[in-house]
Amino acid sequence: MLWSETRIAYPNQWLIVEALEAHTTQQRQRQLDRLAVIETCKDGSAAMSRYRELHQEYPQRDFYFVHTSREEIEIQERKWHGILRNNAVVAQG
Repeated sequence: MLWSETRIAYPNQWLIVEALEAHTTQQRQRQLDRLAVIETCKDGSAAMSRYRELHQEYPQRDFYFVHTSREEIEIQERKWHGILRNNAVVAQG
């Protein structure tokens, strides 16, 4: 599903979505080309909490929590410092 389709199907709602197809721009913006709605949430706090649960349970999947009032999804990628080992970040000294 495209973001424009998602906004029409789920107006003014908090959602947990999974990126099925995505890419990162040169400006380190994450672009979700195709997504799936995983869950609707009552508010932003519930969405963040559910996102954390899903991310811990399925760390290899690409989840986001978003509100459909936004015309565009703006996701800035962060640069991680460390080594990922068994789903835990180990700091480099």
